[in-house]
Amino acid sequence: MPPRSTPTERQRRLGAELRKMRVAAGMTTEFAAGLLGVPRTNVPNMESGRSGISADRVRTLASNYGCADEELVEALAAMAGERDKGWWEKYRGRLPASFLDIAEMEWRARRLRIALTVHMPGILQTEQHARAVFEAVIPRLPAADVDVRVAHRLARQQVLDRQDPPQVDVIIHEAALRMQFGGPAVARGQLEHLLHVGERDHVTLRVIPFAAGSFPGAGQSVIYAGVDVPALDTVELDSTHGAEFIDTDMQLQKYRAQLDAMEAVALAPAASRDVIRALADDL
Repeated sequence: MPPRSTPTERQRRLGAELRKMRVAAGMTTEFAAGLLGVPRTNVPNMESGRSGISADRVRTLASNYGCADEELVEALAAMAGERDKGWWEKYRGRLPASFLDIAEMEWRARRLRIALTVHMPGILQTEQHARAVFEAVIPRLPAADVDVRVAHRLARQQVLDRQDPPQVDVIIHEAALRMQFGGPAVARGQLEHLLHVGERDHVTLRVIPFAAGSFPGAGQSVIYAGVDVPALDTVELDSTHGAEFIDTDMQLQKYRAQLDAMEAVALAPAASRDVIRALADDL
């Protein structure tokens, strides 16, 4: 099969982990190619995510690289063996690739830690709120493009309804709760939706009040997707130019610490619900 022109973020991550393993072992691409019985040029394509690799070949490389982390190896082998098409694939070619990568990242996670200071989490937005957000994009989107983005954002929420949903821990600043995207009626509906979703056992909402003052990560929108093997966790940062995915060990440690610090200054879940309810009642 010819190399992929646009590998997904997950495919790129698998390849990057294999390259990291090879470099740590001090092995060359020629060595890896010889193990697999393929041309040397195939290895860079595998390590960039542009070519697929089987689970057995992942194990072969890991064994010869001397990797003793069995959990990591099996997690990578499982990634290599993924052949099912997720629901997000029907949006390929209709939305930027990063939209699909975020959806897959959330779907594969065992725990989601989300922190926002101005916006509502995408997987907790109502249709009206999401529509107001996308209608404010510059340059303005055609109505049909807004519709597709709203449909995709709502579809992301099915991760909450899975038989084995991830634990979702959300930190929202009071500023985000007071933003009236779409007007007071839409804002009230959004706050009531937060309260409804927050009743689920696997969803925890915490509010950082204005009175908390300064705290690490102020101004950032962060999704930390944790999986069974922490070394394969991923952070997604949102910005006006699109999503940025971060996964180095040091960066993951930084964002875990940042989220811990944000949780420390946030209100407890019960008090957070009281804040959200009071704000909704004022609208």
